[in-house]
This record gives sequence, C-alpha cells and structure tokens, in this order.
Amino acid sequence: MAAAAAVGRLEMAALAWLALSLAVVTAVDRSNFKTCDQSSFCKRQRNVEAGSSPYRALLESLQLSQDSMKIQLINEANKVPLLLELYGLKGNMTRIRINELNPLKPRYEVPDVLVQDPPTTRLSVTGRDDNSVELSLGEGNHKLILTAKPFRMDLLEGRELVLSVNSRGLLVFEHLRQRKDSEPPKEPASEGEGAAEASDAPSSAEQESTEKTEQGEEAPKGASETEEEPGSWEETFKTHTDSKPNGPTSVGLDFSFPGVENVYGIPEHADYLRLRTTEGGDPYRLYNLDVFQYELYNPMALYGSVPVLLAHNPQRTLGIFWLNAAETWVDVTSNTAGKTLFGKMLDYMQGGGETPQTDVRWMSESGIIDVFLLLGPSPNDIFQQYASLTGTQALPPLFALAYHQSRWNYNDEEDVSTVDNGFDEHDIPYDVIWLDIEHADGKRYFTWDPNKFPRPREMLQGLAAKRRKMVSIVDPHIKVDSAYRIHNEIRSRDFYVKTKDGSDYEGWCWPGSAGYPDFTNPEMRAWWSSMFGYDHYEGSMENLYTWNDMNEPSVFNGPEVTMHKDAVHQGGWEHRDIHNLYAFYVQMATAEGQVKRSGGLERPFVLTRGFFAGSQRYGAVWTGDNAAEWDHLKISIPMCLSLALVGISFCGADVGGFFKNPEPELLVRWYQAGAYQPFFRAHAHMDTTRREPWLFGEENKALIRDAVRQRYALLPFWYTLFYHSYRTGQPVMRPLWVEYPQDATTYAIDDQYLLGDALLVHPVTAQGARGVQVYLPGKGEVWYDVHTHQKLHAPQTHYLAVTMSSIPVYQRGGSIVARKERVRRSSDCMYNDPYTLYVALGPQGTAQGELFVDDGHTFSFETKGQYLHRRFSFSGNTLTASSADPKGSFETPAWIERVVILGAGKPAAVFLKQKDVAESRLDFTHEAETSVLTIRKPAVNIGADWSISLR
Repeated sequence: MAAAAAVGRLEMAALAWLALSLAVVTAVDRSNFKTCDQSSFCKRQRNVEAGSSPYRALLESLQLSQDSMKIQLINEANKVPLLLELYGLKGNMTRIRINELNPLKPRYEVPDVLVQDPPTTRLSVTGRDDNSVELSLGEGNHKLILTAKPFRMDLLEGRELVLSVNSRGLLVFEHLRQRKDSEPPKEPASEGEGAAEASDAPSSAEQESTEKTEQGEEAPKGASETEEEPGSWEETFKTHTDSKPNGPTSVGLDFSFPGVENVYGIPEHADYLRLRTTEGGDPYRLYNLDVFQYELYNPMALYGSVPVLLAHNPQRTLGIFWLNAAETWVDVTSNTAGKTLFGKMLDYMQGGGETPQTDVRWMSESGIIDVFLLLGPSPNDIFQQYASLTGTQALPPLFALAYHQSRWNYNDEEDVSTVDNGFDEHDIPYDVIWLDIEHADGKRYFTWDPNKFPRPREMLQGLAAKRRKMVSIVDPHIKVDSAYRIHNEIRSRDFYVKTKDGSDYEGWCWPGSAGYPDFTNPEMRAWWSSMFGYDHYEGSMENLYTWNDMNEPSVFNGPEVTMHKDAVHQGGWEHRDIHNLYAFYVQMATAEGQVKRSGGLERPFVLTRGFFAGSQRYGAVWTGDNAAEWDHLKISIPMCLSLALVGISFCGADVGGFFKNPEPELLVRWYQAGAYQPFFRAHAHMDTTRREPWLFGEENKALIRDAVRQRYALLPFWYTLFYHSYRTGQPVMRPLWVEYPQDATTYAIDDQYLLGDALLVHPVTAQGARGVQVYLPGKGEVWYDVHTHQKLHAPQTHYLAVTMSSIPVYQRGGSIVARKERVRRSSDCMYNDPYTLYVALGPQGTAQGELFVDDGHTFSFETKGQYLHRRFSFSGNTLTASSADPKGSFETPAWIERVVILGAGKPAAVFLKQKDVAESRLDFTHEAETSVLTIRKPAVNIGADWSISLR
C-alpha cells in the first residue's frame, strides 16, 4: 500500500507540474527541441561540403535484368561497398535504392506505406564509355546517364536535363560497424524487413579493397568513418542520453533541379506554402513531435511528416518521395535566393545570369536510401504517380464533411445534451459532437467516467435520434494500472514497446505512468482493432467515431517530448528507425477497428494528429494545437495546402484557435475560413472560455450561422471532390498553380486557393479588413462572385470591398456546381433533399460539372457498384444530364428543384426533354443586371437523363 501511495503521489505531482506548465507557457519552448547542430547526425552530414563525391560506381559490376539495374558503389575514402538498384516504374517514375552490399545486420526498410510493389518497365543500356553508362527508362523519352567517377546520375528528357542526383557530391552512407574495443555485433533477432542481398563471393569493391591493401595502401578516413566523433555511439540532449548500439547509421543524398525556383511540400511545418531556402539557418525537420503552441514561419518539426517534395516551373512539375521513417532533415538551397525580380531581369538583359537551380539535400538518421523520382510532367501527373505508390485519400462518410463541435472537454452527459439542443434552438446545423480525454474513467481509454458519463449508450441514442454522431478520443498511451483491462491485456500479450534492456517501456502522459503499445506489430494492431467492437468498447454504438491524439508518440518526460530512440519494437528495430511511422500505424489500426466492428460494411472516420506518407488512406488530420491569433488563422491555409500536395486532402485547423480566447471578429472570420476548408471543426482548450456559436451576441451568431449554412449547402460539391480525390489522387483543396502551372503569378500565392477546379476561395484573415486583393487567374477566362453573381474577366487582381458578412468565393466560368439549399440540422437530414445546379458559363457559352451520389456511409459504392456518377454539360444553349460512369447504379428520390445559369441571356422559352416523355415548358426568371437565369422546378430525378433547352 505504501508503494502504491508513493506512486500515486508521484503521479499527482507530475500532473500538477504539467498543468502549471500549460498554464504559464504562452509559446513553444524551443530549447525542448533539437536544432541541426544539436543532432549529431545532421551536424555530421551538414559538415560534408559540396564538391567531388568520394563515391565511385564500378561499371564492371553492372548487372541489368528485365526491370532493374544493379551496380556497386565504393567510397574511396573507406572502401565500404554499397549496392545501388535502379528501377524504371510504370507511370513515368524511377526508383533508386542504395544499401550496404553486405551489412553487419539488416538495415530498416519501410514496410506498409506502399500499397503494392510498384510495377516496373523495361530498362536497356543505350550507350557506354569508360566512365559512364546511358540507360533508357522504358517509358516516354527519359534516359539516365550514370557517371562512374565521381558518382552522379543525370536524368534527361530528350536532350534536356531534368534533374541530377549527387551532382553536388553529398551522398553519405554511414555503414554499420563494430565499435572499437567492443564485442562482435550480435546476430539480428529475425531476418525481417531490410535484409540486403549478399553473396559468398567477394564483390568487385571488396576485391579492389583487398588488392590495394595487399599493395600496402592505407585508405584515409572519409565522411562515413566517424567512430571517434561525438554523438556517434551515444548522444545527450538536455537530461536524456541516447545510446546507439549500432553506431552512426545516417544516410544522405542531394538532388538538383535545373531551371527550378519553386519547391513545395515536406509537411508538416507552420510556414509558407513555397519552401524557403535554408542557408544560414536550420534545415526543414521531419520528426513527429508534440510541439506545444507552435511558432509560425520556421522549419521546426511538428506533429506529422510526409517526405515528399514537389519542384515546379512553367515547363514541368517533378517530385521526390524519400521513403525513410527515421528523423530526417531537408536542406533547400537556390542560386537565385535573395535576388529580386529586377535583379534577375538585369542578369538576363546583361547576358550574365545563370540558369536558376534549386538543390535539395535529404539527411536521415538510419535506414537505407529508397527514393522515388516522380517525373510528372504535369501537377496532375505527379498526384497520380504518388497515389499509385501510397494510395489515395479515403472517401469519408458524408457526415465527416459537415460541421464538428468540440471542446476539451464537454463536462458530462447533461452538457452534451445542452450543447446539442443549443444548436437546434439557434438554428445552426451540426453533425458531430466531440469528447476529449476527460470523458474516460481516469483517462483509461475505451472507458467512460462513471459519474459524468454513466449512460453513454443513451447519450448516443439521443444523438442518433437527431441523426447526429459523436467522436471520442482514444490515445495510444495506456495507463499503467493493474485494474485496467486494456493495460492487463496488452501486458499479458507482450504488446508494449520495450526499453533497450527488454522491459516494457513506460513514460508520462495524460494518465500519469503509461505504456505504449507497439503498433508496428501486426498482431498488436489486430488486437487494438478488435477493441472497437461493440462487445469490447462498452457503451459504444455505430454513431461513435474516433480521434487519435498524442500519437507522435507524445511522452511528457521523454527526449523532445517523445519516445527514446533506443526503445525497441518488434523484430528488434529501434524506435529511431520507425519513429515517423508510429502515428501512421495507430490511425491504421483504429480505422480498421471501425471497419471490423461493422462487419466490413461501414466506412470509418478517424482523426489523427500524427501522420506519415500514406496516412491519407485512413482518415483526416488537423494542424494541431494552434492559437486564437490572426496569424494562426492565416497559416492554416498554406499548412493544409502543403498537405494536399502530398496526398492528404482531409485537413483542417481548430476553428477559433485551440489556445487563448478569440475576439468575436477573429472567431467569425475563422468560421468563414473553416467553412471552406476540408475538415471543419471548432475546438478549444479547457482553460478557454466557452465559445459555442451563440455566445457572442445575435449579430455574430447570425454571421457564424450563415458560414456554417454555406458549408452545408455545398456538401454535394465537397463529397464529389472527395470522390475524385479517392479515384485519382487529385487534391481537394489545391494551390492556384496546380490548375495554372504556367502562370508564375500563382507560384507564391498561399492566401487563396481552389476547391477542385471550380471554386476560388480567398478567406478574410486580417483584423479590421475592409477589402482583399483577389487574384483571378486564367487568360481569357471569367469568374463569378458566388454571392453577387458579378462577372469578372481574368487574369486580374481584383479588389473586393468586404464587410463582416463577406466570404470571398468565385465560381469559375465553364463549371457546374451542385448544391442543396434546404439546409437542415444535420447532413443526414438533408440526404434526400433536392439539388440546385449552378451553371457558370465560360467565354464560349459552355460549362460542365459532375456529381457523385451514394448512400454516404458504406463501402457499397465500391463492393456493389451502388452509386451514381452524373455528368452535366451546357453547350449550344442546352443543358444535358448523363451518366459519367455507367457501371454505377443507385436509386434515390432526390430531384432537381432549380437550375441557376450565370452569364446567360434571356431566352424566349425554356423546355425540358426526357426519354419517352413529352417535351414540357419550364418557368424561369431572368435578372438582366446580373445576367442570371433561374429555371424553376425541372422536377427530374438526379439519376435520370434529360436536357433543358433555352430557345
């Protein structure tokens, strides 16, 4: 008892200290997180200066098979042989893998992120001399020239250089080795992922090394021979010491993009959309971390990591996917950085300007080099290529695209009921109410507080009666408590992550002392998934969904507020090898749990804070613990755009800001912005004042209600965009340059964006704004203000005067957008309601658009073909509805109640024609001032084929 009491006192003291820290800290404590200089491998890699590479390719070792080339590399400083494998991939991609030829033990290779082994294309040697070999990559007009000494690779399209690999000589591969005066390394626990190909026969590099040794030559130590350097075998940061039983194992490689000045991606960072150069500062860091109230406009790591970078110029778009789950730093340099447009023009006029070039250097702590070159050439090609590797954005259930109401924490069942009723009383629609960590019994996940939430099923049934849902939080830190069933089962099954000494790893998090399930273990993930079954998660129902927070993983007393790198996962892999994958696996197991509980019928909804490449397959992400500040509202746009560019379309930011109390103006503007971002959730810290939409006076309530109602009216459009994203990998929310890749004006714009290719949104994000400058792209195109229907010609920068009710949104001429304008209390209540089609005529008097309809929540659209994919086309004064995919079939009573045509003249008459039905005349009105034609009640089913003619 005394021991238990002591543990309890320690737990309370730790949590009290944490609470005090949360109360007094108002910004991130940067001293808790490493800089590159404090990360020994980053510092070592960065100390390698550009120049001639110490690596040489041994051309005599080249082996060419039908789908790959293999060749040995040797570091002429230390004589360690590497194996380079090159694959041409279908879809205009190339894969490069570099590993040790004969490592002392396997090196980690990332599993489960790729959706399949990428299909390959035939390679062939098309040229060769004493120092190089030329390869045809099989598709298109691409070839690769591999230079032996110094080693580099140049990829060309025709005669044009597209990108270069190791042209700056920054390839670094720290080989596994024995520590001086140490015992020989132990054999690996299992022959799992990462086993390199080996041969009993000596390699070309080994033979060469032996010959030189016999001749008495001593090889000098190179960049990889770092046994004596600080941080190689052990590293201390603040009070934490990281043991490194495998020694220094980092890898790095540089890529050069001639003719490129604009690069994007590598989220997550609270920074501009277009990446900045990192010379003179830290590189961008990819290392999933729980960063308390993060700073803006710096390259610090945040909650998630996607190691994908896009390079763009008017001629082409390229991509790099660096498949490595260890801590990674990315340097970006440019020969035009800091030059003004005038300076560049002066260089050009004087004939002395060099070709713009951006260089990108990747540095990871462990693993191998496994990189995919995505060769585009268009932005849409890049999205399809990356999606073919890691999958597309999961199609969310329809309710998940509606409005979510959250707080840390709604106090009890009565509070939930009061808030739920409040939305009805104030006529504001919402779909989902959220419960944070206080809903559980002592922060024991999969439980309910018996005093505050004694009847969870009744609470959920009450929401279901209104056709609403609930989300409860389930975090991956498990309270160490012998009376807690979840903890006991994980321990008994030996599913916890281990310390380097083999005991269960424990750290501090919200429950106090906590264990961390090893989600890299498939058996652990399957068990975790089973816990979402209704027989295991007591009190849960089919309208309860899940939120995975703190899954970086967050460890309050760990180094950099996360897990020790020398913790051990299944197969003996260190946490340093898999760190950025942990959250990916948590969300995967949770999503699969929701699918399993329904017998495989229902689509899941899971929100995650941490993520990696491929996380788009399992749900949504949000931008973490932001603050009620104007700059945090502004940064939500480039943060979500960056995620969209690398496959994760389902993104949003906490409306109103998680920390601090928003003034009414900021809160209103945030609702207006959030209504036009993919994931739309209000959320707030427990120490903030309550901020339900009706608590800020009638005027502000009306403004918020209008913003939320605009979201609900556009749900058919949102759902169709997500269906396209699911099918093709195209981002839902996208930068302007994606649709206008040759318009250099768009390259740095990140305060406005497109939804699909039809709506342009420029939220008001400045305090006291009286107007915004909106750039309308597209030579010869037209845009329509969706509120006033004013027609504007592009390209131009348009000044729009704004009031507090303004949400600047423009529909692109030539598009058709479906809406539902009978807004009810939830999306499910609107399911069978009629549609209104908004037809925005382009300069040639044409327009087209699509609509996807299914049951909104099951996999039947995929497994049974139960869906409608409709196409609408306006040409020759006739609007036609037809099937965009005849493989789908679905019955719905929903019909079309109105057609609004923007930019139309006044017809003499309007006629509806259907198959086997007599032509009928339709009522219409026409506003001459705005050229808007409204056709009333065509009354045709949304799934029917028909045409409407203007005569």
